Amino acid sequence: MTTDTAIEAAALGKRFGRRGGWALRDCAFRLPAGRVCAVVGPNGAGKSTLLALAAGLLAPTEGAIAVLGGLPGAARERVGFVAQDKPLYRRITVAETLRMGADLNTDRWDAATAERIVAGGDLDPKSRIRSLSGGQRTRVALALALAKRPELLLLDEPMADLDPLARHEMMGVLMAQAAQYGTTIVMSSHVVAELEDSCDHLLLIGGGRVRLAGEIDDLLAAHTRVSASAQSVLDPHTVVESRTTGRQLTALIRPAGPLPGDWRSDPPTLEELVLSYLRNPQASMTDKKRETVA
Repeated sequence: MTTDTAIEAAALGKRFGRRGGWALRDCAFRLPAGRVCAVVGPNGAGKSTLLALAAGLLAPTEGAIAVLGGLPGAARERVGFVAQDKPLYRRITVAETLRMGADLNTDRWDAATAERIVAGGDLDPKSRIRSLSGGQRTRVALALALAKRPELLLLDEPMADLDPLARHEMMGVLMAQAAQYGTTIVMSSHVVAELEDSCDHLLLIGGGRVRLAGEIDDLLAAHTRVSASAQSVLDPHTVVESRTTGRQLTALIRPAGPLPGDWRSDPPTLEELVLSYLRNPQASMTDKKRETVA
């Protein structure tokens, strides 16, 4: 692994219990440093497990994962992690929580950033964590993670508890962090459209495996959305998904050459790309031609 790599996985797998199912299996990918990466996939796909492995909170059952050039646990002080349930000490106040963050990160703590994020939600520093709403706890958790000035920031469904205005504000804060400090940000989300304007890298996880990984611009450029007559033959192109309605065929394909002149083609959006792969669990960038007809 080189120093320009934030996370790299090889044959990575995680199983819970000797007889439990595999949350992740045979995952391999490389995330360059400085990227803002969207991790998407259905519930139970393994997104949270992958982030917990990268944070050093879980150990792989098989394979390996490297973070910032070493083992995940060794890089913990350079990594910020916000779990989906936003675990915080419920009996202490907001101000005490931030002081604890400062005491634990004396060399890297950015008090101004923490206070600005908390103040943006009109939080009373004297309020106890247990009295806060889900969205307010999210603010405090993000304040702790960002004030640490991590080189790698792992966020598991970070915006789920925030209202649309707060999500827009916090996404702006994250993008400013990435731009100013070169922070690598990895965030999972179910709202794909929310990530399209912010992220430049994609990890699509399904069935415990990485099915699509790479720069978003490259992935979009490799796919085309086509419309043609129902009798059209899609060979030799690789078909991610196709549907026939009456006399019309529509498909998302990876072209293997020039398209017929009577086909209409358009570039897909990120949401269209992701949904097509999710609707066809057998499709991946390394698969041979597969087709789903609905």
